[in-house]
Amino acid sequence: MKILVIDIGGQHVKLLASDASEPREFVSGSRLSPQQMVRGVLEASRDWRYQVVSIGYPGPVLHGRPVREPHNLGRGWVGFDFEAALGHPVKLVNDAAMQAIGSYEGGTMLFLGLGTGLGSALVVDGRVEAMELAHLPFRKGRSYEDYVGMRGLGRLGSKKWRKAVFDVVEALRAALLPDYVVLGGGNAHRLEGQALPAQVRLGDNANAFVGGFRLWARAAPAPHAGPRTRSRTRSRTHAHSPS
Repeated sequence: MKILVIDIGGQHVKLLASDASEPREFVSGSRLSPQQMVRGVLEASRDWRYQVVSIGYPGPVLHGRPVREPHNLGRGWVGFDFEAALGHPVKLVNDAAMQAIGSYEGGTMLFLGLGTGLGSALVVDGRVEAMELAHLPFRKGRSYEDYVGMRGLGRLGSKKWRKAVFDVVEALRAALLPDYVVLGGGNAHRLEGQALPAQVRLGDNANAFVGGFRLWARAAPAPHAGPRTRSRTRSRTHAHSPS
């Protein structure tokens, strides 16, 4: 099966086909509509052949559909028919969940996407649940995203922003008790060369594409990489094991 993966971000839309060697991208921005996104994707992928599509969407998703307009893009996403517009079957998930699926190596993993905003997802024994943590209050009347998103980076500067990232990691790790934490997203590279806390590692943005490919893979048992946490009962998307 040939798959096209679309990763929608606040600054760029990135795409990769399963038989292509290099991803492509185009500028998104705060006024990007779903119609403009589709036009950009069709233009950028005009010489690629694919049968199905995976989309990472920067907002909450329920039953494969956006349920809230994105904070950092234009309007019109809720209720948009992606399958009709793209002409292929579509699986749409939260963008942090898609990158988490591609980053997962077993056990319980917390994924934090450091980009225009803050994406978050928790994977427990192969099941992923996107989490809307970005706009919860953190400090001084500001949200998590206000500290570790682009606004926080601009307000705090690089040094204080990095400390804020580690403070957020510790706060969420204490609450969620993951075996390990993966920091991904477009600004994770700003932490390269820094001493990371124990059981925290940097992800790779290319894992968003891996996650998109895995969405169409046959379900398989996930490897286990640490002690199990207490049982969780909410429905989650399966994070397929690496093939």
